[in-house]
Amino acid sequence: MSELVGKPIDRVDGKLKVTGAATYSAEYYPKNLAYGVIIQSAIAKGRMKNIDTSIAEKAPGIINVMTYKNSMNLHFPAAGDPGAGKYGEKDLLPLQSDRIFYGGQSIAIVIAETLEEAEHAATLVKVDYENDKPIFDLEKNLEKAYKPSSGLGGAPTQVKRGDANAAFQSAAVKHEETYTTPVYHHNAMEPHATTAEWQGEKLMIYDSTQSVMGSKGLMSAMLGVPPENVKLVSLYIGGGFGSKGFSWPNTVMTAMAAKLVNRPVKLCLSRQQMFTNAGRRTQTIQKISLGADNAGKLNAIKHATTSETSFVDEFVETAGVATTMLYSTENADISHSIVRVNKGTPCPMRAPGEAPGVYALESAMDELSYKLNIDPVQLRLLNYADTEEQKKQQYSSKNLKECYQRGADAIGWSQRNTKPGITKEGNYLIGYGMATATYPANRSASTAKATVFPDGHAEILCGTQDIGTGTYTIMTQVAADALGLPIDKVKVKLGDSDYPKGANSGGSQVTASVGPAIRAAALGAKSKLVQLAIADSKSPLYGQKEEAVMADNGRLYVTNESTVGESYSQILNRHGLDKIEALANTNVSTRPQQGGGEKQGLEKQAEEESKTNTAVQEDEKMDRKSYAFHSFGAQFVKLRVDVDLGTVHIDKIVSVMDIGKVMNLKTAKNQIMGGAIFGIGMALMEETQYDPNDGRVVTHDLAQYLVPVHADMPEFEIQFIDKPDLIISPIGARGIGEIGITGLPAAIANAVYNATGKRIRNLPITPDKLINA
Repeated sequence: MSELVGKPIDRVDGKLKVTGAATYSAEYYPKNLAYGVIIQSAIAKGRMKNIDTSIAEKAPGIINVMTYKNSMNLHFPAAGDPGAGKYGEKDLLPLQSDRIFYGGQSIAIVIAETLEEAEHAATLVKVDYENDKPIFDLEKNLEKAYKPSSGLGGAPTQVKRGDANAAFQSAAVKHEETYTTPVYHHNAMEPHATTAEWQGEKLMIYDSTQSVMGSKGLMSAMLGVPPENVKLVSLYIGGGFGSKGFSWPNTVMTAMAAKLVNRPVKLCLSRQQMFTNAGRRTQTIQKISLGADNAGKLNAIKHATTSETSFVDEFVETAGVATTMLYSTENADISHSIVRVNKGTPCPMRAPGEAPGVYALESAMDELSYKLNIDPVQLRLLNYADTEEQKKQQYSSKNLKECYQRGADAIGWSQRNTKPGITKEGNYLIGYGMATATYPANRSASTAKATVFPDGHAEILCGTQDIGTGTYTIMTQVAADALGLPIDKVKVKLGDSDYPKGANSGGSQVTASVGPAIRAAALGAKSKLVQLAIADSKSPLYGQKEEAVMADNGRLYVTNESTVGESYSQILNRHGLDKIEALANTNVSTRPQQGGGEKQGLEKQAEEESKTNTAVQEDEKMDRKSYAFHSFGAQFVKLRVDVDLGTVHIDKIVSVMDIGKVMNLKTAKNQIMGGAIFGIGMALMEETQYDPNDGRVVTHDLAQYLVPVHADMPEFEIQFIDKPDLIISPIGARGIGEIGITGLPAAIANAVYNATGKRIRNLPITPDKLINA
């Protein structure tokens, strides 16, 4: 029997995307469609004394202008998490008042017959402001910092064990420094886009979202529409990176505008608007204190982070989250403080917490290694944590030592000069750097439906989404293996809120959450086919035990007697059935989940059917309470620094990842490479800058906000340990969407120091900083 899982199969949706046949949220054109354009605030704090739309309303093609004066009333949502629907400005519902809390806040929407007419009319709206003094500089307002009680989803923000202060003071070797990261923006290829249409009391929404089910529930709550009257579709998403995990004003405003004009409305954010209206990664100031004995064993770790949040919501960048568990020490003190500023709300951005936090910790570990005169890899091995010491749990699987060894061999670590600033080739200084990568392995409850048809093909339905990572493909592989079908006979359908509820795309959890549900549903459908056959005297499988029957290529047969059997089509046709269906709900979660209330419809049916689904029962009976779930990896970098210009050229990146079972080698490498490219941008060029006079974004397009391009690409070598983690799930996989960025900025910073002898602790590492250091 051919196993498809793990193989580098081409994306099943690849042809649709390259030929333009994949329909994104901005590409739906209902009859009588109108176009909306958002007007943004020109001040960072204050109120609108007046908003004059009279001239705009006379412009060609104008239908209406919606402001706080004529918009429908909204309902405040629960704080929520992304899986249950999270609005990014929970204390500021759009177009409900005249108050301004940040520059670029949505204050009106112009609706016209064409996009061009809407854009023109938007320039004719006149706003008279009452301006208050804003707060927008984090470093100048540190005295306003406070300690939040928890982070997103109840994540702990103040963690202690032992007495870190006393242990640090008595340590033989100390390292204490501050590391900073700037504001970053997600800049997904596809801007946020929504098309909304009311059909009587029912609402149809096409939205670019990382949470189909969460966004549907959120729109229902905010608009005051019963959930059964809201349908949300998001078939294809051009990247999200966390920005589309929250919902922002554009989505609900599109539905509000459609209601106002009684026509379908499409609203697409411009690239410039995405810098203020769709989240960001917050600026961080991180003080790391490491205490060790002369042999290099850590006896104290302190990690204090200060970051920003907005005045309309509270978001904590939990940069210290990895510090609680990455290295072995009896004494740890991890704290987080936040300052409210007049900027848009921060939100998760690829590896929130871990990306900036691991940069600071791993930079500090590198500095400590030089103080101790110990190899950076050896220092990490000396402080290797076999267990999750904060939670006092065993890891479900951990192979980090192998990652270190394989990464060091692949980069040529033995060639690294232990003295910085020494190795030179022509006009370039050569440096090597490394860092640890880590990200939690998350899983949450999901439901799926499998249907086998008489022509031999199968369909899989799940209300999760593919944000461009390859979910369509790997779920097709999972289902095809479970059903014993060729991959071209399986059609996976995602991105529709009418489908069974699937996990949101956040916390690298979709594969580990949805994969087991799809596998269980497919096995359930196959089991029903087997039971039909073995109970049918006309079947060659009559009288066989179910466990003795195998499936391959759309056919059931007796184990070790492949000639004795029949196809799915023969079974269904003989029984006069137009299909066989199975639902499965895998109610497993590795982290706290919000209660979803009493299950209804498909969810209730799936729960009942799952009681007799062997795959579900075996999955759910696994005792996971005593385990911690994490993925690990090692990042190694070789680079060159131009002596005269201070430019950094990365020659090679080696990423060795322990992420459980690799579901598709091609898409897995693609994800780790994409994360590493994010890391290059984070380390060397990306930085959102604000006007020091009014706090408005200056670098608000891709001409000024620099991201890595083809010319910046090094040689990549991506390796996987590929050992299934059968404790987290029967498919053995842990998510990989975010771990690829973690550790990479630190590995680059450490390599820059090894090359130049200059330690840059404030990202990004730009030529001017190296020249002036």
